[in-house]
This record gives sequence, C-alpha cells and structure tokens, in this order.
Amino acid sequence: MIKDIDIFKKTALKRTLFFLAFDVILITFSVLLAFFLRFEGKIPIEYWQEREIQQMVILALVYSLPTFYLFGLYSFSWSYVSSKEMISLFKAVTTSFIFLGLSFFILRTFKGFPRSVLVISYFLTFIFCGGIRFSKRVYLELIRKRKKGEKKENVLIVGAGDAGEQILRSILSSKSLFYFPVGFVDDSLVKQGVSIHGARVLGKIDDIPRIVAEEEVRQMIVALPSANSKVIKQAVELGRSAGVKNIRILPSVAEIISEQISIKDLREIRVEDLLGRQSVSLDTKSLEDFISGKNVLITGGAGSIGSEISRQAAKFKPKSIVILDQDETGIFNIFEELKNKIFYSEIFPIIGDITDRTKINSVFEKFKPEIVFHAAAYKHVPLMEENPDEAVKNNVFGTKIVAEAALKNGAEKFVFISTDKAVNPTSIMGATKRTGEIICQFLNQQGLTKFISVRFGNVLNSRGSVIPVFEEQIKKGGPVKVTHPEMRRYFMTISEACLLVMEAAEMGRGGEVFVLDMGEPIKILDLAKEMIRLYGLEPDEDIPIVFTGPRPGEKLFEEILNAEEGTIKTAKEKIFKANLSLADEGKLIKDLRELEAALNSSEKEKIINVLKKIVPSFNYK
Repeated sequence: MIKDIDIFKKTALKRTLFFLAFDVILITFSVLLAFFLRFEGKIPIEYWQEREIQQMVILALVYSLPTFYLFGLYSFSWSYVSSKEMISLFKAVTTSFIFLGLSFFILRTFKGFPRSVLVISYFLTFIFCGGIRFSKRVYLELIRKRKKGEKKENVLIVGAGDAGEQILRSILSSKSLFYFPVGFVDDSLVKQGVSIHGARVLGKIDDIPRIVAEEEVRQMIVALPSANSKVIKQAVELGRSAGVKNIRILPSVAEIISEQISIKDLREIRVEDLLGRQSVSLDTKSLEDFISGKNVLITGGAGSIGSEISRQAAKFKPKSIVILDQDETGIFNIFEELKNKIFYSEIFPIIGDITDRTKINSVFEKFKPEIVFHAAAYKHVPLMEENPDEAVKNNVFGTKIVAEAALKNGAEKFVFISTDKAVNPTSIMGATKRTGEIICQFLNQQGLTKFISVRFGNVLNSRGSVIPVFEEQIKKGGPVKVTHPEMRRYFMTISEACLLVMEAAEMGRGGEVFVLDMGEPIKILDLAKEMIRLYGLEPDEDIPIVFTGPRPGEKLFEEILNAEEGTIKTAKEKIFKANLSLADEGKLIKDLRELEAALNSSEKEKIINVLKKIVPSFNYK
C-alpha cells in the first residue's frame, strides 16, 4: 500500500512539475510577445533598461503560479481535460491579472507603461496555458481520425448526459479500443440533434431499433447511472429485439468509487439492473463529514456486504480502513482491489475470527477504530438449522465480543448489520440476529459508544444468494429450482444497501434499530424468469423451472417488523426506525449465560429453548 501511495505521489509530482515548468515558459513568453505586438516588433530600449519588462514577468509569475495551483490546474487528468478545467483556467488567469493590474496602480513604478500590454498578456496567457492543457486531447483526437479506417464495431451510447459524454471521451482517447461511436440516444427533447465531441444525438430510446438498423450497430453502452431500472430495462429490451448481442452498462453512481468515469467501469447487464428498484438519493456531504479522516473497521470485510461497505466507505476518504475476516482469499481480493484504487486512505487487511476475544481486542487496541461496521455473520438459514451451535457462537457471542471491544476502546459508533429474518424469526439464524440487536441495545446504555442496528432483506448477487445459484443452473441447461411459486423476498442491490447502512449509521444517536425501505417484494419465480431471459433464453422453453418446496426455517414471505413494533419516519426517505422496547438488563445477562452453557453442551433443543427466552417472538417449528 505504501509503495502504491509513493507511486501515486511521484506521478502527481511529475505532472505538477511538468505543467509548472511550461507555465513559467508560457507566461514569460506571453508577456514578451505582448510587448512585441504592442510595439509592432520594435520594443523601446528603455523598457529593458528600466527593467519594467523583467518586473512584469516576475510579478505575472508570482501571481499566476500560486493562483493556478489554488484553482486545481496542476491536479487534473491530461487525457480527460474538459470545459471544467478551461473555466478554472479563465478564473485563475483573470484573478492573477487583476492582482497584477492592482500592483501597477499601487506601486506606481511603471511610468508611461502601456496598459494595453496587460490586456494582451492576459489573453495570450489564457490561450497558451489552455493550449498546453488541451494539447493531449487534440493529439488523441487527430490520432483517432487517422485511424478511422481501421475495422471497429459500431457502438450506440444510451444517455447523452455527463456519464455518456465521459464514456465517449474515454473511447475517443483510447488507442486500443475497437469501438466506433455512431451517436447517442436520449429521451431529453433539448438534446435531440445535439453534437457531442462529433457524435450526434440520433433520437430517443424508443428509436433504438431504427438506429440499430440504419447505423449497423453491433454494440450498445447504457450510460444512465442515475436512471431507474425501468428505463434501463426498456433500453436493453429494445436493443436485444433489434439484434444487438453485446450490451454493456455503466454501473449506478453508488457502485463507482472514482468520480472519473471511463470505459473501464463498464460491465455486463445484471438482473439487478432490470428489477424496478429506484435509485438512491444520498446526502454525500453528511456522509463525508461522518467518515472523512476517521479510522473505520469492517468485520466480515471479505463478504458481499463487508467488501461493498469497504468500497463505499473509501469514497469518503477515511484515514484508514481495517478489513477483518477469517476468509484469507476474500481478504486478499478486496485488499488488492482497494489498494489499486484508493491512495488517500491506509488499507489494513486482517485475518481473524470474531469469536477470538484476544485477537479482536488487539485489533481495537492497535487501530483504534472510531466507526465499526459489524457485517461478520453466518447467514445461510438451512445450514444454521443443522449447525445451531455455530450460529450462536458467531452471530451472538462473536457480535458480543466485537461490540464489547468497541465499547472498551471508545469507538464512536458501532453498526450491527441485521436482517429481515430477525422479525418474528422462524429460523435459528433469524433468532441469533435478533439476539444481536438486543445485545447492541443493551450495550448502548453502558458507555459513550453509540450502538445502531440496521435491518434489510436479501441482497442481490451476494455470495450464496439465489442469483449465483440460478446462474449456475442456467449455465448447465437447467432446471432452475424454485422452492415455491408464491415465494417472495425483499431485494436490494449491494451498493444501495450499503450506502443506506452508512446513512443510517450517520444519523443514528444510539440504541436504534433502523429498517431500510426494501420497496416491493419480488416473486422468486419472476426473478428466475428474468434471469433466464437475461441469457437470451425463454423460461420453460429453453430452460425448465421446477418447484422443490420450502426448506427448513423458510417463510413464504419475509416481514420487516413485528406486529408489536411499528415504524417511525426519519429525515431520510428510505430509512425508518423500529419502535422497540428495551430488554430487561438482568434477564438478558442471565439468559446469555444460560445460552453459553447450552452452546457448550451442543444440544440443539437446549439452544432453541434459550433463544426462545431471549426472543419471545421466535416461532420455531
């Protein structure tokens, strides 16, 4: 990580020194050329003798270079320079020359000084310094035009907004890509016929079949990171019906770590892109204030939720991110991913088991995390039915160990990732997660650490979830196995769930159990059919669907709240607070001791009976 940071710093330093050197040369040249033009090539000797030209050059450099730095003109991407940098340059040059003009007026040393030289110098500085910054873009564009005759596949970009423009710019600046952008489609009326970097908006999304036929489009890029999935689904279906086989998509804003979008961010269409969820609106300023400059610990950091929280937290520039998990390969993968993308935070990969109190205490003592996201858990319902001792050991006592370490070491906030299966639980897994919520509420009263629980339903495409299972079954030619035709589940994308978890954590004041708005429940049967169509096949024609019956501990329909609970609205649109009563402190301590004794005996019946004492709504059959 330190090596990568050093490389990043060296690259940034080289870029800064490169432009700094050119700015010195170009500003000096602009002043000299201004005098040359003003006096038609014959500069009076007194301007040299009185050193007025030299003084103007020095003052121009003194004012311009620091101003350029403050306006960010030494920290941009040369290949992706845009109008934003030109506006910054205009502001910087204007500011510096205002100060330069004021200096002439205040110092009064430039007697008889031609004021027009100042104006000419201003325009020349803007032109030359802007020219060097745009030079690479121009060069890459000329190279692209010279190679236009090469065999490239015609690509249509869906979305002519900022994301679409950045994707087009990335294509144009790349030498190795075999894309030839024929144009855009966009539903905005004002964008119809508009040209962006030479590519026109050819019509609306409904016009995709016509444009595909007329322009011989072979590939399509959906660049609508803020659009809802209905629009994306419409574009994808029209593209498929028109015969476009290769359709790629720019992920939602929530999934992209860097603010700079490029073709490297494109991926294949996934089922979560088509399921009708609305995009999440975030208060990024409050999240940045919450996370920026702090030490963050994520347990279960190698899992689907933990690794995504790591990615999302990294956007807000924490001082450090500690990712802890007992999965060695998973920790290696997320560490490699983050260290190659994040240069402003330290990343620490830790192999450890949350039930190892000594290890957990040492991690807290060493890294002093201020924010803890506790995502480590055993989550598979059928497996936990067969291994109740491990469910209790990890989900209950592992949570207790990490939470107590957070309390002992003065963490600001502890965020427990819970589940809709904790509501009226019918499974051992659900009962253990509800117990974890109760422990967090109890510990919230014991010190300064604020303990918060966040409940949500199934996460699309997480490890071991229904989507990877269906994918394997489809690849093998079927059948796709659905437990029951009426089985329904709440679903969220991983990025959406994790961002809402962070928002709930930011707004939590301690002791709350937050409930995320999961939208409408989705029938597993409909999900299976959509996935089959995603592979270009038809359900029950190309791929059969069979029903296997519910598994032990499964409900046909998951609830989000107990009948006794109810919800309270919060300031955040998609976050609610469960109205829960606090557990009796003495009874909880006694019940947890009894649960530990039952755990040591490894007797399933004893474990279940104690869980029923802790969670009265546990309805185990």
